[in-house]
Amino acid sequence: MNTTQPIKHIAIIPDGNRRWAKQKGLPTIEGHRRGFNQITDLVREARVLNIKIFTIWAFSTENWKRSQMEIDYLMNLYLKMIDLHFKEAFKNETRIIHIGRKDRINEHLRKKIEEAENKTKIFSKYYLVIALDYGGQDELLRAFQKVGNLTFDNINQFLDTKNLPFPEPDLVIRTSGESRTSGFMIWQSAYSELIFSEKFFPDFTKDDLRLAISEYQKRKRRFGK
Repeated sequence: MNTTQPIKHIAIIPDGNRRWAKQKGLPTIEGHRRGFNQITDLVREARVLNIKIFTIWAFSTENWKRSQMEIDYLMNLYLKMIDLHFKEAFKNETRIIHIGRKDRINEHLRKKIEEAENKTKIFSKYYLVIALDYGGQDELLRAFQKVGNLTFDNINQFLDTKNLPFPEPDLVIRTSGESRTSGFMIWQSAYSELIFSEKFFPDFTKDDLRLAISEYQKRKRRFGK
């Protein structure tokens, strides 16, 4: 990895689970199951590559519009996700941080998330950020409601990412060929490099992650200078 272009934080928008399933004539839930497996592989690969912060957008504020059956299935997947990464967190000194709303998540999942956050806050080697019931506009609205006199710094202190050492992603990856960020981390990603993969998320592998990082390393970041 090119040390002249350090990468501390990668965020991924894992899109295309349902279209992947439809393309293969499989149920929607199978697309989500395969996507869940990919998340696990990519989180592990990020640690191998010594990426300090890995953020995954699991469920958006708009995803509540889906069928109740699909939502219930996804919430059960997230329970498994938290359990799995909670176990691995202690071995890898990883702090788990949830960004997004907690008030609309079912109580069982919310307690699991809070337990994982509380018990891993002693770690700072790696960070796994799970954006669940997250929307960038919603995050800003919640932050603005807490802030009096607005400045750049005090807005940062009220965002969901306030506990991250590097809240701004160096690289944001979106899968499935969609060329937009859909409001993901609006404030934090102002100067993030963007990569849009044509692959549906269940087909986005560790090799694809490495290729995206390689592409990032070729770019020159100027931050308006």
